[in-house]
Amino acid sequence: MRNPEPALKGGRLAPDDYHKNFADLHPPLDRHEAAVEADRCYFCYDAPCMTACPTAIDIPLFIRQISTDNPLGAAKTIFDQNIFGGMCARVCPTETLCEEACVRNTAEEKPVEIGLLQRYATDTAMEKNTQFYTRAHETGKRVAVVGAGPAGLASAHRLAMAGHDVIVLEARDKAGGLNEYGLAAYKTVDDFAQKEIAYLLEIGGIEIRGGQMLGRDFTLEELRRDYDAVFLGMGLGGVNELGIPGEDLGACENAVDFIENLRQADDLSTVSVGSHVVVLGGGMTAIDAAVQSKLLGADEVTLCYRRGADAMGASQFEQDLAASRGVFIRHYLAPKEIIGENGRVSGVLFEHTEIRDGRLVGTGETGVIAADHVLKAIGQTFVTEHLEGLKLENGRIAVDAEGRTSLPDVWAGGDCIKRGEDLTVTSVQQGRDAAISINLVLAGEAPLASAVA
Repeated sequence: MRNPEPALKGGRLAPDDYHKNFADLHPPLDRHEAAVEADRCYFCYDAPCMTACPTAIDIPLFIRQISTDNPLGAAKTIFDQNIFGGMCARVCPTETLCEEACVRNTAEEKPVEIGLLQRYATDTAMEKNTQFYTRAHETGKRVAVVGAGPAGLASAHRLAMAGHDVIVLEARDKAGGLNEYGLAAYKTVDDFAQKEIAYLLEIGGIEIRGGQMLGRDFTLEELRRDYDAVFLGMGLGGVNELGIPGEDLGACENAVDFIENLRQADDLSTVSVGSHVVVLGGGMTAIDAAVQSKLLGADEVTLCYRRGADAMGASQFEQDLAASRGVFIRHYLAPKEIIGENGRVSGVLFEHTEIRDGRLVGTGETGVIAADHVLKAIGQTFVTEHLEGLKLENGRIAVDAEGRTSLPDVWAGGDCIKRGEDLTVTSVQQGRDAAISINLVLAGEAPLASAVA
């Protein structure tokens, strides 16, 4: 008797289809296209797009610079506020930030394509390897940064600019954090995350040490002893569990692991996916996992969320993108059991839900969606171990507006704190602002004192 075909497998598509499916989601503008798009900007005096940007990039200024054929000047305007301007141009939900605020929406219901213009400028600078910043005179101060994600590296770059020596301690082998491991492959093609990091490191004064984990290879107490200041920029190291029967079946996995494996694969045909995939969740990770499952050749992908479309963490653009790629999105379904057959996932038992008196409740009606692959995307958790002496707030590190923690020489930013939206651009802003605060203290212009009681 022949062994049954494995439910999860790679190579579902022809080689050319992988390249086509995972091509750049938003192809870049050329010089002429950028000039035409820049001319659509009104260059508003009180620009709402700038207010909507977490890093407060002077958007009218950089667009005007593009319109006068000065993309390098535009790139500097962007990088002055956001050293990860290239990645943010690719992955920021501009449709709910700067572009949603664009006044062109009122006139034409079509905003200026700010994200693509930002990419045009930053890509030009990176392709020419034009560096805008040099280190100040070395201060002799040493700062430890824990985590080489957007928050940590944004902080490191700003500290290096001020002349401090920065040691970045990263648990993984590669730097980048979410930018390297957690974003959909079609949003950041051609190994862009690593190219951007290499560009950032050109300033000098930053050393990244991979394979260094807090609590295993060093302690917070040791960092405070050996360095003049510490910035904590760790990501969310844990994932939420469903807490339902069947969750331990082999083809039921966390969506973050699935996306990471895909992002690190040299050959996408080696990435295994089921033929009938069910994704559980309603955020960006759920959308990215669902779309990429379809692009890898799954016959049917269904994304199930326990609430309605308006409550989903993913933007309307992302929901529409998923639908356009053939993902079925179903609402008001709460998973109750992962069903197995012969040791394999065979389906998911759901209970229908509804909003009653303002609360989400089950209706008692149930149904099964067939599946041979289940991806869980119901949120990640922050691991609070090894944070001796730090005050926590809602399961994250408590900080003030500058990123100061309850310890006088420790700052934090990114996913390990709970301020603002969970976006790359927000992490960059928090890392940058914490670095400014750290520099003021190290320069003797601000007191060394805890800010969180």
